[in-house]
Amino acid sequence: MKNVLFVCSQNKLRSPTAEQVFANWPEIEVSSAGTNNDAENPVSNELIEWADIVFVMEKAHRAKVQGKYRSALKGKRLICLDIPDEYEFMDPVLVQLLKGKVPRHL
Repeated sequence: MKNVLFVCSQNKLRSPTAEQVFANWPEIEVSSAGTNNDAENPVSNELIEWADIVFVMEKAHRAKVQGKYRSALKGKRLICLDIPDEYEFMDPVLVQLLKGKVPRHL
């Protein structure tokens, strides 16, 4: 079983969509978080330590996560999906992007 964490800024649109899309996939447990302090579920050391793979939506998220959680990331995969903040929660285009990009890294 792999633990997979999806990260965006506010944890309101992109990462919760990814969490829902992959919630019932076999062999993975999923969670989501945001890099902003006022995110619905802020990224934490505990979440990074729990995750085997961390997917971020943008390069800025990767930089924030690497900067703040460098030691917790040791031995983990940190993957940037390059998905801009232009989609609503469960937007069909966002769902298709996620389904196209995420599985090849699992």
